[in-house]
Amino acid sequence: MEVRIPKRTLADGLSILERIIPSRSSNPILSYLPIGLSEQGLVLRGTNGEVDIEVRLPAEVQGQGQVLLPAQTFSQIVRSAPGELIELIFAGEGSRLELHSGAFNTQLATTNPDGYPELSFGQPRGEKISATGLAQAITRVRYAASNEEYRAIFRGVQLEMSPSGLRSVASDGFRLARYDLPMPLETRKLVIPAKSADEIVRVFKDAPGEIALAVGEGTLTLVGESVRMSVKLMEGEFPDYNRVIPQNFVLEATLPAEALRESLKRVAVLSDRNNHRVNLLFNAGKLDIDAEGDYGRGREELIIEASGEPQLMVAYNAQYLIDALTPIEGAVRIKLSGSTSPSVLQAVEDAGYLAVVVPLRV
Repeated sequence: MEVRIPKRTLADGLSILERIIPSRSSNPILSYLPIGLSEQGLVLRGTNGEVDIEVRLPAEVQGQGQVLLPAQTFSQIVRSAPGELIELIFAGEGSRLELHSGAFNTQLATTNPDGYPELSFGQPRGEKISATGLAQAITRVRYAASNEEYRAIFRGVQLEMSPSGLRSVASDGFRLARYDLPMPLETRKLVIPAKSADEIVRVFKDAPGEIALAVGEGTLTLVGESVRMSVKLMEGEFPDYNRVIPQNFVLEATLPAEALRESLKRVAVLSDRNNHRVNLLFNAGKLDIDAEGDYGRGREELIIEASGEPQLMVAYNAQYLIDALTPIEGAVRIKLSGSTSPSVLQAVEDAGYLAVVVPLRV
């Protein structure tokens, strides 16, 4: 078996797999890279038990078969190879790999693929979704997913599909992010573990065109031009999160999102280290932001457009507000339902995005 492939093509393919192939595992075989030769070219696979990925690369191939290679070592060799072309020769009936690139050559021992877990990919039925749209929907809300083990379902990103569009939702109980993207889909709800959602974004954010979907028993398969990915889904669905989104407001303010975000970052340097508290005082067309901690006090003033109560003070965890503002370009509209009840942030120029942040109790 022999392969001739551009170094850049092989390195790019390996980069898709590297994040999910563990360097250490209770099952050592998962640290290996299954590499196969077929009539279509070179096929690379990998899994971490939660995410399965298959990458198909165009290459000049002679013969067919599959072996296992130590993933990290092989990737390092490929990246450091001096030539623009890499030649792989599987010798000794597949027991070793000879790699040639420019003046460099090396040998690697290979392992029989028997015992490597079978990867599971569903068969799409024709339903497709914009690759960049899916990545965007996940990215807008991912920050609000919980990192705490005990939060169970809130450690995922919920995708709600319907003929009217795709909705993504994440929440950790203290904040909520929701994003709506118009695109016709079959009606279903599924929850993707947040770490697996990160991998979907990483792999497909720059993918051209659409990717095909297949939802199976506890799995979601995404099929792109050269990549297949299958992720295990979480059981259950979010509680009725619409109940925590206020409908009545006592004050609304509009201002540039970037100006508020950068101001919060500056002032929060001096905030209390335990709760990162910043105080926002809305007062007659101005917003005073201040924080005080062990090392001093910071304060900044911003001009706003406001309606409703002439004056209101609300305290927040600064990082929660900064995270909620990050997806917003242009102006943000902040809607306050009270000094201790949830606040809503909306992008003025993107009606699809909404965030809810629960204030700190003063």
